Amino acid sequence: MTFQPYKDIGFGLTRIDTGMVRDELAACYLMSGVADAEAWHRDEALREADHAIIETGTHNTVPAILRLLDQRGIDRSQVRYVIPTHVHLDHAGGVGGLMQALPEATLLVHPRGARHMIDPSRLKAGATEVYGEAAFAEIYGDVLPVDERRVRTMNDGEQVRVGDRQLVFYDTPGHARHHFCVYDPASAGIFTGDTFGLSYPQLTTAKGPFILPTTTPVQFDPPALRSSIERLLSLSPERVYLTHYDRVDNPMPLGEALLRRLADFVELADTVDARRDASCSEPGELEAALQSAMIHYVDQELEDHGLSLSEDRRQALLGMDIRLNCQGLAVWLQSRRS
Repeated sequence: MTFQPYKDIGFGLTRIDTGMVRDELAACYLMSGVADAEAWHRDEALREADHAIIETGTHNTVPAILRLLDQRGIDRSQVRYVIPTHVHLDHAGGVGGLMQALPEATLLVHPRGARHMIDPSRLKAGATEVYGEAAFAEIYGDVLPVDERRVRTMNDGEQVRVGDRQLVFYDTPGHARHHFCVYDPASAGIFTGDTFGLSYPQLTTAKGPFILPTTTPVQFDPPALRSSIERLLSLSPERVYLTHYDRVDNPMPLGEALLRRLADFVELADTVDARRDASCSEPGELEAALQSAMIHYVDQELEDHGLSLSEDRRQALLGMDIRLNCQGLAVWLQSRRS
């Protein structure tokens, strides 16, 4: 299927590819306040509606978002809300630049993440330390601050209206303590950020989408993540809108697979940690051992799903996620010792 940087996914929603690292890695979404499908296809309805941007990608994504608004004839003053599910930079790196371009928008953010959007210096410094200045600039571009007066924190259960739609915010820790998910009753769908894992379209087979948990550093909390996934499933959604990646329908069986694999990740980490203790390995070997075990596990799960990927192909699609997941598991294991 031909890659689409913008894709209408129904219910007045457009998926936008963020352009981060590779195509179909990370998405953000334009939401129209017109929930009625017939009305949404009338230009005058779009021109008069309120809109929201859910997730922003990186600062480098901002031009792509603004270009879509221009193509749709949507005035920038019509965007009422910018909503990152959490403040990791693949989700919120573009917030500051986007807020500067959208004069009437209010930033809706988790209470634990607001200070990092108002003063993103720690986020920027941490990412620069990990990637180096040149790679940071290439991947993320920049991270700009947001005027505190334009920031509204959203607590568990709070709601806002976007035109005809009533959005409900759910606190969903586990991947990060500054994470919420956004339920959209108009589409019976949830914008899940990283709480409901990742499911790249290239990994879909006749058995359906392939889903994996995201256990990235530094706040991975297995019991909290399990509870958050179960809470989302309790809403009986008909679809989820994944940042990684796109709209995915019939999420209930995917949720069961996600919970199983989350338990497998924990068991894998415990097993690797026990072997490390038994052999008195150096602490620096933990992450390498986790990666070796994780690659074996993921390869087996992919094979069971009807996929046999070459090492190069698996690395291209999942190498970064496996590495980050193992870093998160290592931090979690080490935190239990302290």
